[in-house]
Amino acid sequence: MALGTGIFLIVVGAIAAFAINDSVDAVDLVMIGWICMGAGVVAIIVSLIANQQRSNTTHREIRDEHVDEHRVEG
Repeated sequence: MALGTGIFLIVVGAIAAFAINDSVDAVDLVMIGWICMGAGVVAIIVSLIANQQRSNTTHREIRDEHVDEHRVEG
């Protein structure tokens, strides 16, 4: 899920930084675009690291061989 969010942030940031020529008072859209692209890259890196750690787990089967010593044979 974070991978898709990272890609989305990169796309929105690229549009804001490179494609929008309008200006808004007190808001620098180019800087907001670069911040969104940076956040998208960070989200993708964190997502890839988390997925790599999740896939490196090993599962061991634990056998519980319980011996009932109090069994009475009759």
